[in-house]
Amino acid sequence: MMKAPRPGNDVERLHALRALLLLDTPPEERFDRIAAFAASEFNVPMAMVSLVDENRQWLKAQVGVSFCETDRDTSFCGHAIMAPATMVVPDATRDPRFADNPFVTGEPFVRFYAGAPLSLPSGDIVGTLCVMDTQPRQMDRIDLAILGALRALVVEELQRREAAT
Repeated sequence: MMKAPRPGNDVERLHALRALLLLDTPPEERFDRIAAFAASEFNVPMAMVSLVDENRQWLKAQVGVSFCETDRDTSFCGHAIMAPATMVVPDATRDPRFADNPFVTGEPFVRFYAGAPLSLPSGDIVGTLCVMDTQPRQMDRIDLAILGALRALVVEELQRREAAT
């Protein structure tokens, strides 16, 4: 398993993330609805709004998983924040970054992952909107566009919170 890499601007990225004042806050319907819609739209058992902190991935919203936090080094989203494009892993068992990842070899047995980076207007990527499945699968151009549109809704909500503080 490859540990999630750190972007060169991680200090600035973490500052932008913490300025949102969302880490360790209670669930909010506005984020829960987007995660639930993503799970339904893509017919997957798992979806989440993930914020990637210094040493952890923290879930602001989640569908189909019982945890609200994981180690950053083992997170798929820690890899997905490295670039602005959606990261798609069709079959995690065949991807050297994830084949022996504990979330692949054990619960929740992730096979498919697609993570759309949450990029703020500053360019800082603070997390992802992601969908996961226990079966390998692909995403086509339309799927990527839909996930991108849902990601834009999450970013709008992140900014709405930032503007209100």
